[in-house]
Amino acid sequence: MIWFDTHTHLFDESLLSQIDEVVARAAEAGVTRMVVVGTNLADSRTAIRLAERFEGLYAAVGIHPNYCAAAGESDLAEIERLYAHAKVVGVGETGLDKYWDDSPFPLQQKYFAWHIAQSRAHGKPFIVHMRDCEDDIAAMLAEAAQSGPLHGVMHSFTGDADLCRRCLDWGLYISFAGMVTFKKNPDLREVAAMVPDDRLLIETDCPYLSPEPVRSKRSNEPAYMVHTAHKVAEARGVTPERLAEQTTANALRMFGLE
Repeated sequence: MIWFDTHTHLFDESLLSQIDEVVARAAEAGVTRMVVVGTNLADSRTAIRLAERFEGLYAAVGIHPNYCAAAGESDLAEIERLYAHAKVVGVGETGLDKYWDDSPFPLQQKYFAWHIAQSRAHGKPFIVHMRDCEDDIAAMLAEAAQSGPLHGVMHSFTGDADLCRRCLDWGLYISFAGMVTFKKNPDLREVAAMVPDDRLLIETDCPYLSPEPVRSKRSNEPAYMVHTAHKVAEARGVTPERLAEQTTANALRMFGLE
């Protein structure tokens, strides 16, 4: 089976310090393609360097909502220049976050709108972070969708079935990370079961969100994505082989790698 981990932060020191071993373990598990997703200008640049170094790795560049206050106009200008790089396949991570109080919410909204505009300008999917702000995310996505279908992914999705349906209507993909494996999240597994075959993605969000049965391991890494994938396959009533085929094809299509 060939898997595509659509959301990693391999520039985290816990992974970067052993990057050759991390990539090798991923390959042994069948995870041969990954997107390294930036959260600020510095690690967006590192994501590109990793993508240049390893075949099968790609980069997404952007400013995470929790880093908006630390970024400036010059950071945005440089991020915009990076979208021309051959191995940059995505915009973000962007979105909104009301859990942490690191950036003023109006500034997060401004940056989120900027990333959506960049997605349209450069023809690359935007990657949405959402925490404790479902209604706010939905309002901004609904407004953006008035200008046409959206091209992006709700990463590490934790919303309910209604939000999932709305995101699908707006043209978005839905991606699941380790939280879908947690015993306390049967409702999330039901949402994973309802996503159409051609809109489903799998990720780790490493080094965070280690899935069961390796939840106690720190850090999470791409090789562990297979545990998440098997749980999603079980919820959908399909074989892991079928899920690997579907989700890898979806990732290649969304990121323009077909």
